[in-house]
Amino acid sequence: MKSYEIRTYGCQMNVHDSERLAGLLEAAGYVRAPKGEDGSVAADVVVFNTCAVRENADNRLYGNLGRLAPQKAARPGMQIAVGGCLAQKDRDTIVKKAPWVDVVFGTHNIGSLPVLLERARIAEEAQVEIAESLETFPSTLPTRRESAYAAWVSISVGCNNTCTFCIVPALRGKEKDRRPGDVLAEVEALVAEGVIEVTLLGQNVNAYGSDIGDREAFSKLLRACGKIDGLERVRFTSPHPRDFTDDVIAAMAETPNAMHQLHMPLQSGSDAVLRAMRRSYRQDRYLGIIEKVRAAMPDAAISTDIIVGFPGETEEDFEQTLHVVREARFAQAYTFQYSKRPGTPAAEMEGQVPKAVVQERYERLVALQEEISWAENKKQVGRTLEVLVAEGEGRKDDATRRLSGRAPDNRLVHFAPPAEPVRPGDVVMAEISYAAPHHLLAEHPAFGVRRTAAGDAWERRTSAAAAKPAGVMLGLPTIGAPVPAPAAAAPGCGCD
Repeated sequence: MKSYEIRTYGCQMNVHDSERLAGLLEAAGYVRAPKGEDGSVAADVVVFNTCAVRENADNRLYGNLGRLAPQKAARPGMQIAVGGCLAQKDRDTIVKKAPWVDVVFGTHNIGSLPVLLERARIAEEAQVEIAESLETFPSTLPTRRESAYAAWVSISVGCNNTCTFCIVPALRGKEKDRRPGDVLAEVEALVAEGVIEVTLLGQNVNAYGSDIGDREAFSKLLRACGKIDGLERVRFTSPHPRDFTDDVIAAMAETPNAMHQLHMPLQSGSDAVLRAMRRSYRQDRYLGIIEKVRAAMPDAAISTDIIVGFPGETEEDFEQTLHVVREARFAQAYTFQYSKRPGTPAAEMEGQVPKAVVQERYERLVALQEEISWAENKKQVGRTLEVLVAEGEGRKDDATRRLSGRAPDNRLVHFAPPAEPVRPGDVVMAEISYAAPHHLLAEHPAFGVRRTAAGDAWERRTSAAAAKPAGVMLGLPTIGAPVPAPAAAAPGCGCD
């Protein structure tokens, strides 16, 4: 059997797509390759699922392709495929710069990968196939989910916004929504398999309904998820402030399994910069949403994305961003230095901010947010939190093994193991004794272990994998539209 390896860059949508690509390859008879001990690639097929949002995306891809070239030359039959947003953007350029690449495919035709690989093998020449519109909604494809207990559920693809810094709408296309019944059927099927946490996923997730003509479709979907027995946690990412309406806030507050956690990109606190970015809200509107969310859910943890150094940003503009950060008191912020992306209006704007100025502002922003994150986390000390246990061994400090998991508000918690066995997907209670800027610590053993269907699912998967002969992968979930990985897998990419 041929083996594969997938390398994923970028946002949650790419994580979602990569699990579909893994499912497609395994359905075609491939198995996941083990990691090479010396850093070499052991896979027969290496797939790069790329991102085009950041400036170094191109260099990162071509650097990795260059390192693979000698290994491919030494291994006849090895294949390399490049997909995702950068492939959609660069198309023929990839093969010109790296002629040893076998397949280039776009964001709209990930389902074609196995066929393109076989075609390239038979023809002995590169296959470049970039669909201009969505061929098959990704959730109809097979998947290999990384987590037994948490999953992404895509409710839409594409974006109707025209932010001047973002190339994603040109690559992912206009928004296309799934029917609510299809989404709920997928969630129910996932729960039947043992999943207890889902994250509703869309490029602009709370604009859901614009394609099907229902402005309250997203809040209705949240409430409908609340009626699914066995589903304990519902999250969503990433919403746009323009579409964050009162009915969504009410649905979050009133739906028992909707987590009081919100990731809402700010990008800038300056009205002038927001206007230049073509963001359809202003500082007052953004802070007004935060105020309403906290009034309805005082315990809500709010995170954001911020871009520093957008063309024309003055020191006064940057001070407005710092003002919003102080007022909003984000639990966490994903901060980015502006990247000029060819093909976006911002790339041609005057007033490109010098690198040294951007770096200095960036460091000030990070320092402020670290201070706020730490202060907000310290408020959790002394509280007892319900923690969904994650996979992996967690931290090891002074030979003391600690497990890890997520609180309902998505804060990362490291905790001392309880007296009784606990599995990923189970739930424990942990008393917080220490706070750091990016995690909480429960030094006393967790207690109140609740064994869940998710833990059962993890145990079945692990036992089945151990029983398989070497090189044979565990069978995939086979429901009509399964989906990917733990809800905290990836931050926003700055394009929302």
